[in-house]
Amino acid sequence: MAYLEDLTLRLAQGIAELPEATRQRHSRYLLAAQRPDGGFAGREGGSDLYYTGFALRGLALLGDLYGPVAERAAGFLRARLGGEESIVDFFSLVYGAALLDTSAGIDVFHAAGPTWRDNVARLVESFRRDDGGYAKGAGGMASSTYHTFLVLLSLELAGRSPPDPERIVAFLLSQRADEGGFREIRASKRAGTNPTAAAIASLQMLGALDDESREGTIDFLAEMQTDEGGLRANTRIPIADLLSSFTGLLTLQDLGGAAEIDLTHLRQYVSSLERPEGGFHGAAWDGAHDVEYSFYGLGCLGLLAVVN
Repeated sequence: MAYLEDLTLRLAQGIAELPEATRQRHSRYLLAAQRPDGGFAGREGGSDLYYTGFALRGLALLGDLYGPVAERAAGFLRARLGGEESIVDFFSLVYGAALLDTSAGIDVFHAAGPTWRDNVARLVESFRRDDGGYAKGAGGMASSTYHTFLVLLSLELAGRSPPDPERIVAFLLSQRADEGGFREIRASKRAGTNPTAAAIASLQMLGALDDESREGTIDFLAEMQTDEGGLRANTRIPIADLLSSFTGLLTLQDLGGAAEIDLTHLRQYVSSLERPEGGFHGAAWDGAHDVEYSFYGLGCLGLLAVVN
């Protein structure tokens, strides 16, 4: 099963176990965040592809991506098909389109013709750097663990295989840090929770996950849980956040190492960031909220709901 298909099913199954009132509360929050142009915004500014992608992911997991909300979102995505986007925004567009096709039967790429999949492959390959990894865009200077992961996901959505996968594996393994975990870019001095999650997922997609990476990652991520119960981004940051908690928990589950952290404490942490009216704060210090962190909160609840 493809990575994104498997992840979507896992999260949807977990979220289905949540109380109906909880699901409805978060669905109302996401639905209310849609803008008149059909897109979704962050905490300030207009609609953009990045936040629209997170809102569509959340609504799809809750079973509420259909009807007028889906039609308006499709219009927003179609309006962005001809733009020049970073790999982050481009992935958000392609994944959002895939969710609308699956959930609402809307083909965002219908007018793009049958060659759009090959066009995706050509575009993302222009982001390849000499070390085998991928940068943020065609003009990017340094390969990034996270952006390499997004390229692999974009190719998966387009039904295309990455060229020279062994070079991608070599780049990812070069990002492995001595203390366990993976760095984001070569110049980084330490590993981080989120690039580690991206590296492990990429290695899994490429069929190249080895025991050293598996064991080192479990040990590294176990050290990322704070006294709050959540996971932090790296060893220099003392405060946990929902993004790191979601990616860290997902990766530990993938590696069979979730028992290495206190899941009850993590569940309490996630619940402490849930807003009574729907949505989530990003961390204990975060007084605001948005659709991105609300997706991560839902994702954590979904993963925790199916923990044995």
